[in-house]
Amino acid sequence: MRIAVQDIINAISLGGLYALAALGIALIFGVMRLINFAHGELIMAGSYALWIWQAEPWPVYVGLTILVVAILAVSMERIAFRPVRNAAPATLLVTSFFVSSVLQNLAILIFGSRNKGMSILNGLLHEVKISSVRIQEMDIATVVVSIGMLIAVGLFLTRTLIGIQIRAASENFRMARLLGVRGNRVIPAAFLVSGVLAAMVAIFLVARTGNVYPQVGLQPALVGFVATVLGGMGSLKGAVASGFLLGGLTIELQSHLPAGAAPYRDAFVFTAVILILIWKPEGILPTQLTGDRV
Repeated sequence: MRIAVQDIINAISLGGLYALAALGIALIFGVMRLINFAHGELIMAGSYALWIWQAEPWPVYVGLTILVVAILAVSMERIAFRPVRNAAPATLLVTSFFVSSVLQNLAILIFGSRNKGMSILNGLLHEVKISSVRIQEMDIATVVVSIGMLIAVGLFLTRTLIGIQIRAASENFRMARLLGVRGNRVIPAAFLVSGVLAAMVAIFLVARTGNVYPQVGLQPALVGFVATVLGGMGSLKGAVASGFLLGGLTIELQSHLPAGAAPYRDAFVFTAVILILIWKPEGILPTQLTGDRV
């Protein structure tokens, strides 16, 4: 029973981080039909921002990290993607790889390629006892914040004018344009939200691992891409659900695989993803994508 409860908390905690990463990627795909491979570098930028300001009080370095990543995300759209917005899909894809490579090499040039250890949110490193189960405060905070962020984004997309416009653009951008939705307003707003989500992933990823390096955003971004495909391309609900599914599957395999097979956990996870996509190639919660890419 104790192990089961801990596994559930761990699964929701990890799944929450995966869901935040997947939602940030799915938002950009929804409005631009673009898989942004530079999303991992937004997480990386947030990680280095935390390293720079780690000596400050936690509200300061958390706020500054969110601000830096949000500005970088909007700048990425304005400088790199807007000039090629109407180009062929392959051009957008190559641009995404180019931005990812430039940012990663810039980080290596400025900070070096070696791993940098750090410690943040130290107040969450304690354990709390619930009945006979001991749970790390970090896991509880991750669950609460990730679910809170998902609810906040959901409210933003359903209760605000710009959020409703983002949803409309993701369903049918041509029709949304005819109804007065401006691409130069909606797309930067989507990048802004995506940047905030990437910053939250960076905060809890660094708090849990204590490591910062140029490829730190690769693994969560990869899982976010997989969750976006698994949930159904363009489906925000599907991306979130798939993020939690992948988190639960990862923890379940980590707990029950034999010792000799444990190092190959991720291979088993992605094998399960392939089997699900063979069964449901449109994704677990598909949406009907219509309209031209912008």
